[in-house]
Amino acid sequence: MIFVVGFDGSNSAKEALAVAVKHAKVLGAQLQVITSLKGGDQTSQDRINQAKAGLTFAEDVLAKEGVDGETHLLIRGRTAGEDLVQFAEEKQAELVFIGVRRRSKVGKLVFGSCSQFVILKAGCPVVSVK
Repeated sequence: MIFVVGFDGSNSAKEALAVAVKHAKVLGAQLQVITSLKGGDQTSQDRINQAKAGLTFAEDVLAKEGVDGETHLLIRGRTAGEDLVQFAEEKQAELVFIGVRRRSKVGKLVFGSCSQFVILKAGCPVVSVK
């Protein structure tokens, strides 16, 4: 059983990781924690290092909690939502966990919503965590 966790280092992502860890422990699932950077080969080294630091945090959580899992940094030129949905399909995930940030309706229109995209497009159930 595989669960995918979208992780960007934010507080809501850390909460989603904590919920995913609890579920994985109970159900014996493996966690696949991903961070997606849209920039493709144009992504700055600082941004990559920041993403890697976030994934190191996630690795530490998995090790501390004794949960089987892996972390992945995806820089494939897609939006985070597209990457998360495609990765979940590639891994045949049974659940996706994603943190949800509160944003105004105008903010969602202007910037889009990764979580909204994942909820609507994922081929498996999505657990959204505030």
